Amino acid sequence: MEGMRSLEKPKVVFVLGGPGAGKGTQCSKIVERFQFEHLSAGDLLRAERAREGSEYGALIDDYIRNGKIVPVEVTCSLLENEMKKSSNNKFLIDGFPRNQDNLDGWNRQMSEKVDFQFVLFFDCPEDVCVGRCLNRGQSGSGRSDDNIESLKKRIATYNNDSMPIIKYFDGIGKVEKIDAKYNANDIFTKVEKIFCNSGFK
Repeated sequence: MEGMRSLEKPKVVFVLGGPGAGKGTQCSKIVERFQFEHLSAGDLLRAERAREGSEYGALIDDYIRNGKIVPVEVTCSLLENEMKKSSNNKFLIDGFPRNQDNLDGWNRQMSEKVDFQFVLFFDCPEDVCVGRCLNRGQSGSGRSDDNIESLKKRIATYNNDSMPIIKYFDGIGKVEKIDAKYNANDIFTKVEKIFCNSGFK
């Protein structure tokens, strides 16, 4: 049976929502409850940027500092490497695809290799998101982008680039939308129902 598993394409759920929508918190709950592996595109890029001798380091640094989206080939390669290294077969991909270029790149590079499930979309009002990020910055998240200037850029980028992606997936009936302004436990009750209804136990 073990040999069979390798033939099964990994199941992938995309997790999208604005900065501060609570994606990270919910992802850790999903990991605990449904044994998914959580791949954060941002964390992978930050780790790669910091890695000694990374061929992509300086390039990633430049993009992140300017609030721009890193070229999709880089992000897809990092995601694919993590999936290959893992013994898990269920992945949450958090903060990706963020724009049309990301989506096109994913479709070219990855869509044949995975079993895409749905987009988990955390819909959260802008003021709530900003408040959460600023609190996170003040309590020492260590993230250089948890400040009001970077946030404004990130939210504008999200509205311009990511919302059309969510609309696209919605159009093909692949979005599970969660109202993310509530507290984390209430939100997770809804998340749990979605995963159970999709056949995850």
